[in-house]
Amino acid sequence: MPIAVTCPKCLTRFSVGEKFAGKKGPCPKCKNEITVPELSEQVVIHAPPDAVPKDSKGVSVLKPIKRTEVKISRALIFGSIGGVLLAILLAVGLRLTGGAPLPLLVLAALAVAPPLVRFGYAISRDSELEPFYGQELWVRVAITSVVLAATWMVYAFVAPYVFDYDKASELPLLYSGIALVVMLALGSLAAMAAFDLELSGGLVIAGVYITATLVLCLIAGVPLVSLSSS
Repeated sequence: MPIAVTCPKCLTRFSVGEKFAGKKGPCPKCKNEITVPELSEQVVIHAPPDAVPKDSKGVSVLKPIKRTEVKISRALIFGSIGGVLLAILLAVGLRLTGGAPLPLLVLAALAVAPPLVRFGYAISRDSELEPFYGQELWVRVAITSVVLAATWMVYAFVAPYVFDYDKASELPLLYSGIALVVMLALGSLAAMAAFDLELSGGLVIAGVYITATLVLCLIAGVPLVSLSSS
């Protein structure tokens, strides 16, 4: 085993063979006479004991823990597209039949939320963090969906009351915009809390839902704002 030597004068480091242990000689750089340490003076660093269980061939029987990724799979893409198309057909049907009662609109807001929230989470989550998946994922999707759907109550009832109008369809464009901003803020906070996201991730999920439902309302002919200048 080679012996590590350091010259005390020029601090040059080099190695010599075991046969020079305890002997004196010149430093190869500054020629200062130095004494080679004895073998007993050498510091040997041992590797930590390997206590991992192994098979008869010495191979570890433990399997590494693999991180499960939540990816935008084909099933998610096709499912989201199918859900959007179905929602559009429903909106067209409501427009052709002259509108829909409030309970049906509430159910529609709830029905379109889960695929939109699931898609929003897939595109907004931090890929460096362990994702949610399985039952835990869908519980969080369900909670966020209910909260997002409930934000429409802010638009339908709270905003008209605050701004002193009889119904949401009488709201001027400015007040309508304020109500939508409040909805976006509440939805973003819910998504952030449910999925442990940053503000940008929460805004993506809430923004996807609100934008999609606004478009569906327009297709269905649901009056949301007054365009009257008076």
